[in-house]
Amino acid sequence: MAGKSKNDEREGVTVSFGAKFARSDQFKTVFREGMALVEAAAAYLDGDGRKEARKLRPPHSLAYATESMRLTTRLMQLASWLLIRRAVSEGELTPEQAIEEQRKIKLPAMGAEPSRDLGVLPERLRDLIEQSVKLQERVIRLDQMLDFNQPPVAGEGLHPLSTQLSRLREAFGPDAK
Repeated sequence: MAGKSKNDEREGVTVSFGAKFARSDQFKTVFREGMALVEAAAAYLDGDGRKEARKLRPPHSLAYATESMRLTTRLMQLASWLLIRRAVSEGELTPEQAIEEQRKIKLPAMGAEPSRDLGVLPERLRDLIEQSVKLQERVIRLDQMLDFNQPPVAGEGLHPLSTQLSRLREAFGPDAK
C-alpha cells in the first residue's frame, strides 16, 4: 500500500446515507417513539377506548370507529417503514429487498390527510391521532430524504420527455440544461 493515501483508498466507495442513518441515534429515537406510540394506541383502543366508544351515540360512534381504524392503519404503515429500515441496518434485509417491501407501504403525501372535526371524539383518541400524524410527517420527510438519490425504477415515474432529455445530454454533455 505504499504510495496510497487514505483518500485514494476511499475513492469509489459509496456510503449509503440511508444505511448510516438507520444506525444513528436519531433513527433509534424515532424508532422507539414510533413503537411506543403503536403500543400506547393498542392499549388505549383495547382498554379505555372501548369503554369510551360505548358511551358515544351515532354519528359520533361512527366517527370513533372510522378514526380509530385510520389511526391503526397509519400506525401499522409507520411501524412497517421503521421495521424495514431497521432490518436493513441489522443486515436482515438487503437494500433491494427493502425497496420491494417498502413498495407495499402506502405513505401519503405531506398534508394529504383531510382535516376532520375531531372535537366529538374522546380526548385520548384525539391525542393519539395528533401524535401519529406528527410521526407520519417525520417519517415521510425521512423517507423522501433517504430515497432522494435513488434512480427511478424502470417504467415508473418517468417523464414523457426523459428519453429525449437524455439524448440531448449525451449529445451536448452532462452540463447541458
